[in-house]
Amino acid sequence: MINFLHTFHPQAILITLGPITVYWYGLFMVLAMIIGMTTAIIIAKRYNINPDKIIDLSFYLIIGGLIGARIYEIFLELPYYVSQPLEIIKVWHGGLAVHGAIIGGLITLGLFVWKNQDYNFWKLCAIAVPALALGQAIGRCGNYFNQELFGLPTSLPWGIPIDILNRNNDYISASYFHPTFIYEALGDLLIFGVLILCHYLIIKKRRANVTDEKISYFRSTVLIYIILYSILRFLLEFIRIDVAPVLWGLRWPQIASLSLIFISLIILFLPYVQIIRRQKKAIQ
Repeated sequence: MINFLHTFHPQAILITLGPITVYWYGLFMVLAMIIGMTTAIIIAKRYNINPDKIIDLSFYLIIGGLIGARIYEIFLELPYYVSQPLEIIKVWHGGLAVHGAIIGGLITLGLFVWKNQDYNFWKLCAIAVPALALGQAIGRCGNYFNQELFGLPTSLPWGIPIDILNRNNDYISASYFHPTFIYEALGDLLIFGVLILCHYLIIKKRRANVTDEKISYFRSTVLIYIILYSILRFLLEFIRIDVAPVLWGLRWPQIASLSLIFISLIILFLPYVQIIRRQKKAIQ
């Protein structure tokens, strides 16, 4: 596998049939959606939620997530898209930002719950995040075939060759680069495993006490995903060399990640702080 990465030069196009061109990136995005939706349905069944509702929600989340991911990516590389406006609609060329997908998905899910008030926002989010993490891992494979989102030059044996046309001018003489999308995919798989463990513990506790299904468990699962993914993304940004706005010496995705970590930690620990305050008042 390592030797394969070190020597193989991927091509963006999977197959061309007359006027129809199928891209590897598009294939992996479709696989990510199908497998992610299937995962969400399997988890939802454990909570006795109608699979048809999850299919409906998945459809809306895919649209909302794609729109959010594209808008966010356009914001990150605004000068490029201003100079090449037709590239805005060419999503098969890549350019979908995960932070944007998360924001778009949260807005979409909030609207879904508002229209279907029988469902809880945090519970549906908790069902969605393992599917999202697994979908991210699969989708990142498409970046490999697009030769995008790679990292700094490296002499490591799993470094990947990048065609000169896809490199920044500062790295024309380099031979191999960090496959940061593979690092992220592996991290996403690890996060997926943690989230599945969270659901296992929730379901186990629920079986022990049928009436015990606290929303705080679902909220914590969602926040764990946001914190873990944000940490992963923050660290990977140190070696990524794609274009991104820089502020205070940090790339914008790092600032977004730190913001999400900070907000998530507040939401996660605020209830416990309130409990401690109440206990102190009771003692006084």
